[in-house]
Amino acid sequence: MTDTKLEVEDLSVHFDTREGLVAAVRGVSFKLGREKLAIVGESGSGKSTVGRTLLKLHPASARIDARTLRFGDTDLLQADEKAMRAIRGKRMSMIMQDPKYSLNPVMKVGDQIAEAYLAHHKLPRAQVRERVIAMLEKVRIREPQRVYERYPHEVSGGMGQRIMIAMMLIPNPELVIADEPTSALDVSVRSQVLAVLDDLVGERDLGLIFISHDLNLVRSFCDRVLVMYAGRVVETIAAADLDDAQHPYTRGLLAALPSIDRRRAVLPVLQRDPRWLTH
Repeated sequence: MTDTKLEVEDLSVHFDTREGLVAAVRGVSFKLGREKLAIVGESGSGKSTVGRTLLKLHPASARIDARTLRFGDTDLLQADEKAMRAIRGKRMSMIMQDPKYSLNPVMKVGDQIAEAYLAHHKLPRAQVRERVIAMLEKVRIREPQRVYERYPHEVSGGMGQRIMIAMMLIPNPELVIADEPTSALDVSVRSQVLAVLDDLVGERDLGLIFISHDLNLVRSFCDRVLVMYAGRVVETIAAADLDDAQHPYTRGLLAALPSIDRRRAVLPVLQRDPRWLTH
């Protein structure tokens, strides 16, 4: 891997609750270059927590510790809120899971994309509008001038997700975190959205962290996979080699996938081992 964009070493995230400190991420380490890195695991395994930690989007109750948490030339552990505002969107963006909850329902989608650009760049409104329309074309939205004037409830789920991608990429970031961006979409629309994301990552030489629970999807879309269990990375493997995974948790996730070619009366249930929490 060349051109390391992000370095994470021994990252731990705890949340202060009424019952005491709860560990959400434990000792996670990885590097990211110009590649598509998947983080997979069950709900609650810490995937999204890692992504949000990189942007410091956690509440004040979160306690973040790491040996290294470096993005380019910036030490994220030491970065204050002013420094993070300069990073969020402009250098590092996050595509959220469902546009219904991420887009402002009372703003036209074009104005929302323009706002994302104007937060980091100064340009006359007319020129920003041109950039937004060009970005909508990039994400394969037909009649972008018409869609610019639409409100979020007037667009489909697939179009809403492409609008979110446009909004996150228009400031031209170096790294994109996609948090299950296709989980609410049907198979055909999902393929279109992934194709858009793949093209833009290739064109702009981005680093991509793709958070998902879909092993079949990341197998075909990503370069490398981090498998998380209970806040820990239990296995790191090339996406193309997923079938050769060694850790019993990864093997169990793969075995639980339904298959059209291999009919089974009952899908196997993942048997967890307490040793996975420490070994």
